[in-house]
Amino acid sequence: MTERITNAMVTSSLLNNLNSSLASLERTGEELSSGRTILEPSDNPYGASQVIDLQSQLDGLSSYATATQDGISWTNTASSALSSINGIVARVREMLVQAANGTNNQSDLNTVAQEVEQLTESVKQDANTQYAGQYLFSGTSTTTAPYQPGAGDEYQGDHETISRAIGPGATVTISGDISTLLGNGEASGDGKLLDTLRTIAKNLRGGTAEDREALGSTDLTKLDANTETLRQLQSVAGSTTDQLQTALARNEDMQTTVTESLSNTQDTNIAATSVTYANEQAAYEAALRASAKIVQESLLNFLQ
Repeated sequence: MTERITNAMVTSSLLNNLNSSLASLERTGEELSSGRTILEPSDNPYGASQVIDLQSQLDGLSSYATATQDGISWTNTASSALSSINGIVARVREMLVQAANGTNNQSDLNTVAQEVEQLTESVKQDANTQYAGQYLFSGTSTTTAPYQPGAGDEYQGDHETISRAIGPGATVTISGDISTLLGNGEASGDGKLLDTLRTIAKNLRGGTAEDREALGSTDLTKLDANTETLRQLQSVAGSTTDQLQTALARNEDMQTTVTESLSNTQDTNIAATSVTYANEQAAYEAALRASAKIVQESLLNFLQ
């Protein structure tokens, strides 16, 4: 038996085709507005899983980059403090050489001693440098100043290290043990910088021949040894900064690579999708016009 094509069947077919065209048009419009080809996991299950993995990698790299940049800021601040101490030590050495030449009277030596004492406090102030509210040279006791102002020269921090994660399973130590340079003052007799500076000031005020002889011999020798320790600390801080900067550059390269992969996986080709959208829109509008004519003729036929 031959099936009869009714007006209802024609109308239903037209509506289905129009709805399908409209759905394609809306889908393409959503891709353009969102800039992504994967709007739901069901659109591309494999691609969606790739997007999740790549985004996770990108988030991890961003976290490592933040930690690395923080480490660079930390070590740069520490290097500035060490450079300041280096300038102070150079000034003390200059005065020490002049004081040891035997041409200064006691009043002159007392004046030099007073300046050395002031510079000693400046050294402790530099050792108490902070970054983001944390003391750089107190080990993990970052809320405690490593040295107190005044006569007491004992180190107040600990000897633990602080690190920053720069990648999966990779860390860099950013803290330096300032006590290896400054020590615990004259009372400890450790021969480190604070002990040396206090001894120099004491010998400048002493006034005896032994005191003056010590200025150009043992005091100068100890100060030079302290300077070498200072240079080693500066070298470590500098190499740490270089290591962190290399890690940051590598991290940025990896972020670029992962971002490109993520873009290739989920981002819409705007030019191509715009052309598709224009074609679909034109086809949909043409279908609307054609459907309107067909439906009108069917209605007229029915009325006749």
